[in-house]
Amino acid sequence: MKFTQTAEPAVEKPLIIAALQDMGNVGNIVIDFLNKAKKTTPFRRAESTELSYVLDRGGYIEIPKEGWDYKYSQSLIIFGGGAGQPKTTEELHELCQDVISVAKKYQVKFIYTVGGFHTPRIIREEPKAFITTTSQELSKQLEKLDVFMTPTKSVITGFNGLILGYAKLNDIYGIGLYGEIDEPSIPQYRAAKSIIKTLEKLTYQNFGPTQELDALASEIDKKLRSDWKVDY
Repeated sequence: MKFTQTAEPAVEKPLIIAALQDMGNVGNIVIDFLNKAKKTTPFRRAESTELSYVLDRGGYIEIPKEGWDYKYSQSLIIFGGGAGQPKTTEELHELCQDVISVAKKYQVKFIYTVGGFHTPRIIREEPKAFITTTSQELSKQLEKLDVFMTPTKSVITGFNGLILGYAKLNDIYGIGLYGEIDEPSIPQYRAAKSIIKTLEKLTYQNFGPTQELDALASEIDKKLRSDWKVDY
């Protein structure tokens, strides 16, 4: 990985919200929404230096440039969004460690991550956002806020799970919010909305109106009714 610091953010003991693309695009939908809502400013970039594939443009190839930005607003550092995850285990761990280094540098006490929670049931109402944390004590505190904790044991893979492990190892509070999805191959805007509303409750932040997510979810519904072939 290559890390480039482009500015020094004017933040004091901020929260970090960090997530990458995952099932249903939930992680990057949330991160991209928050960056837009908070009008964040980029200050650091992480770029993959490992070559795991090339793009054939029809007679010639291009080498993909994959990277993720750190951005900030008054009391937040937001990391990730965009497309993709690190292609190697080494880069994944290096990226998680960089987030921890940034957290320590700016005296971050809480790291939040978000993603999809695949459920076998068909979701006919608004999806729930399930929460897991880095300690039983923290979970007991959050249960008082009328939120849903993860209902079953599971393995959380990829950045949006591993970053919680890194937070725990470094004595930083970690909270994961995972929105219910029943079809991982389709962008899940309602699950993202559920996470954003729960984030507001946990962080005492206002992320603004979510009608855009409702409209995008309705557009997906229309496409599915017309036998849309998923390609995102």
